[in-house]
Amino acid sequence: MSSSPGPDDTPAQQELEGQAGEATPAGAKPADTTVWAIIFTTFTTVFLAELGDKTQLAALLLAAESGRPLLVFAGAAFALICSSLVGVLLGRWLASVLPPQRLERISGLLMVALGLWLGSQASLGLLSP
Repeated sequence: MSSSPGPDDTPAQQELEGQAGEATPAGAKPADTTVWAIIFTTFTTVFLAELGDKTQLAALLLAAESGRPLLVFAGAAFALICSSLVGVLLGRWLASVLPPQRLERISGLLMVALGLWLGSQASLGLLSP
């Protein structure tokens, strides 16, 4: 007996349930490699994106100023967890209302627009005395 995707299942849910093109026995769990691959990819992406950004510099300064690095770490870690939760929930909602291709295009256009805007601001800052 194989399960089939329900009409309300998002592509991400279908993939995690092993329904993205493959028949899976009812109640079967996704392969550990898939789960670990998602966790590793997410960790690596977020870790590299956060290196040297404003958040890390703020945590560095707060730890140096307060002399309580463990408390600063706890506060910064909780803040990152909360901001990540907002991103995950927003991403899940967007995945349910937009097709994946449109979501990728919108994300790409936003990243390009942000890069152009930041580049123009940096150029203006270099050109002004």
